[in-house]
Amino acid sequence: QVPAGAHIGIVGATGSGKSTLLNLLMRFRDPTRGRILVDGVDLREISIDTLRQRFGLVLQDVHLFPGTLLENLGGDSTAARKALNDLDLQDFSLDRILTEGGTNLSRGERQLLTFARALVSEPEILVLDEATSAVDPETEARVQSALKRLHTGRTTITVAHRLTTVRHCDYIYVLSHGEVVESGSHELLMQQQGVYATLSQIQRGASA
Repeated sequence: QVPAGAHIGIVGATGSGKSTLLNLLMRFRDPTRGRILVDGVDLREISIDTLRQRFGLVLQDVHLFPGTLLENLGGDSTAARKALNDLDLQDFSLDRILTEGGTNLSRGERQLLTFARALVSEPEILVLDEATSAVDPETEARVQSALKRLHTGRTTITVAHRLTTVRHCDYIYVLSHGEVVESGSHELLMQQQGVYATLSQIQRGASA
């Protein structure tokens, strides 16, 4: 259960079910058993277009097309500029021309623009799937700082491999083999010395 306005994290090793969960949430797939409710309504009772209008989705893989930055952000200059400003990206010009795939931008810049594109529509629910994996630690800190302001009044679901991305979430769910095996705040999960704490120790060792 995710309270409206909460920021939750979904973590787990590769193959634990993180991507499957998002596929079900966005109705890229429907469940074969069980159900997912949004505001008490089964997702299968909501049209896909209506459902996805309520979500802002930022993926690890970035898709940009040739044209201006404004065109890539939906064409509404007021909404586009607000999204960029909210993310502290005032230096991005809406008239800037992007090449196929945005190859004239750095990988980190392309990822940041996907944040802005998701926010243009003012989604009720923001879903971030490994969304900071392409940015360096300094840029990630910049994005995380901006997102703290954007979480207000909006439900945010962050799926991440790097535990540093979710440590400030209100609640964290740990998946293993398709099941939730632990849940709680970062501090509580570290105290439990379970799966989450083990993943944290492995990641700290890998970055040492």
